[in-house]
Amino acid sequence: MSHRLRVAFAGTPTFAARSLEALLRAGFEIPLVLTQPDRPAGRGMKLQPSEVKQVALAHGLTVAQPAGLRLDGRHAEAAAATRNLLEQVRPDVMVVAAYGLILPPWVLRAPPWGCINVHASLLPRWRGAAPIHRAIEAGDTETGVTIMQMDEGLDTGDMLLVERMPILSSDTTGRLHDRLADLGGRLLVEALEMRACGGLSATPQPAEGITYAHKIDKSEAMIDWSRPAVEIERRIRAWDPFPGAVTTCGPDLLKVWSAQCEAGSTIESAAPGTVLSVGREGVRVQTGDGVLWLTQLQRAGGKRLPVAEFLAGYEWPLGVSLGSQKVVG
Repeated sequence: MSHRLRVAFAGTPTFAARSLEALLRAGFEIPLVLTQPDRPAGRGMKLQPSEVKQVALAHGLTVAQPAGLRLDGRHAEAAAATRNLLEQVRPDVMVVAAYGLILPPWVLRAPPWGCINVHASLLPRWRGAAPIHRAIEAGDTETGVTIMQMDEGLDTGDMLLVERMPILSSDTTGRLHDRLADLGGRLLVEALEMRACGGLSATPQPAEGITYAHKIDKSEAMIDWSRPAVEIERRIRAWDPFPGAVTTCGPDLLKVWSAQCEAGSTIESAAPGTVLSVGREGVRVQTGDGVLWLTQLQRAGGKRLPVAEFLAGYEWPLGVSLGSQKVVG
């Protein structure tokens, strides 16, 4: 199936690439793709194209990679060149998904239908950069995708299409991201097809329930064992795959990739971070409220391993509290 609708696309990571692939499968004409400049990555720190660029080039699409879009900023020359490209290709609409650059007013006004955004939350909850991480961290039981008409605010535009999705108790950010990326692509195609037929209406976001999903900082990775076990367990899942929950064990830095709360357990005499037992089933750690079983661990430079395999190659330092260099007891 082909569409006469001309869709410019702006996005960078895998989440956005899924939407671009969905547009291509649906037959939309995509005269221009914007994505962030290539970044150094990997052991050799060689420049790597974004996932969106890889998809675009594989389909022979025109790609532009401006470092900025402000016509009066330090990247004004690149912004002006991008504006000229948009004027030449004359898209009906621009789709934006996890692009990573703020769109100035001239971009928002460039296409006749403006810019629409694929956002991985149920707006107005979790506006901002990290909605998937923050939803898991907060213990939300559901999330979803909102297709939104963009304005000059931070994820404040009118909602065009919304679909909900449950958050499973086993969900990591990586797993939930993949499901939401697929949903986002499907919902985007539905929204554009409805818009082309004149059947898509805009709904203002509610004034209540606004929360902000601030960008994840690496400093958040360190586990605070004084927090309740349920909160720590959620953070472990929320920080998977990035930045990974981290704790110290004596001189070693360990990443914790999986954990389970022990039902009805509080060891009043043990300080938070105290290792209560170490075995093939898990490492039992006292928290500020309850006991947490650590079931998947990783040493610096090593692999993620189930605890039984991890302990086969690691001599656990007895009497050491996690998150501290102090010997306990």
